[in-house]
Amino acid sequence: MAASLLLLLDDIASVLDDVSLLTKVAAKKTAGVLGDDLALNAQQVSGLKADRELPVVWAVCKGSLVNKAILVPAALAIGAWLPWAVTPLLMVGGAFLCFEGVEKLAHRFLHSGHGEAEHDRSTMAAANPDVDPVELEKDKIKGAVRTDFILSAEIITIALGTVQGQDFITQLGVLVGIAIVMTVGVYGLVAGIVKLDDAGLHLSRSDRPSLRSLGRGILALAPWLMKALSVAGTAAMFLVGGGILVHGVPAVGHAVEAWSAGFGSVAGVLLPMLANAAVGIVAGAIVLAAVELAKKLFKKG
Repeated sequence: MAASLLLLLDDIASVLDDVSLLTKVAAKKTAGVLGDDLALNAQQVSGLKADRELPVVWAVCKGSLVNKAILVPAALAIGAWLPWAVTPLLMVGGAFLCFEGVEKLAHRFLHSGHGEAEHDRSTMAAANPDVDPVELEKDKIKGAVRTDFILSAEIITIALGTVQGQDFITQLGVLVGIAIVMTVGVYGLVAGIVKLDDAGLHLSRSDRPSLRSLGRGILALAPWLMKALSVAGTAAMFLVGGGILVHGVPAVGHAVEAWSAGFGSVAGVLLPMLANAAVGIVAGAIVLAAVELAKKLFKKG
């Protein structure tokens, strides 16, 4: 009896080790979505009153958990009954990541002034006494949850590719772990980011000169932090999306590995990353061109 219990505990520990290791791998591969997720969700609560920012973030967080509660079983079903579809889904997800990255870079040329106008309308609506603040919050929450569904689908699809071929328990543990870690991590950071300026303002009014200086520094840093998140998220999109596309075609993946193997240790790490980024940019540009062409043809039709 004791020996059987020890064997059972050993099996459980082995499964947990596998889940932990694969969750770390999946978290690294989904990093490209994380930066974009942070920036987008932090922007979604812009224009709200300071005392309503955290309740809105919490509402979106709950919506994100519902999204993942739908997506995780769907991913497990695909992995169980349509395993051949995992790689195509990964390729589509990688291409979409690259498309998003290129679309961001081209946004100012394709939709000049759209982002600024949208932000101004949001701010004006929040300040307008005739606008129902409850309805405004509901609209922002619905929009953020819709955006989260797309980003969550990308995260779960990439995580599913990481555990392809593993047993069901391991797949379940990794996908649930990624869903929880990403949700708590993203919305915890979003809550911190949206309140960063409030913290800076509070410190800048302190009686202690050191705290006032710290507060002014935080206020100056907050806008740059959002820009840095956006830039890092875009770069990660190309690296992760391009990496998925490169490894999705074994011949290309092996060619990149063989090419980089002939260089030193540092170059051997950097060159595959640069190759992934280059493939990501080219693939994103092709998808963007196809999307814009389809839009023009649809309008003419």
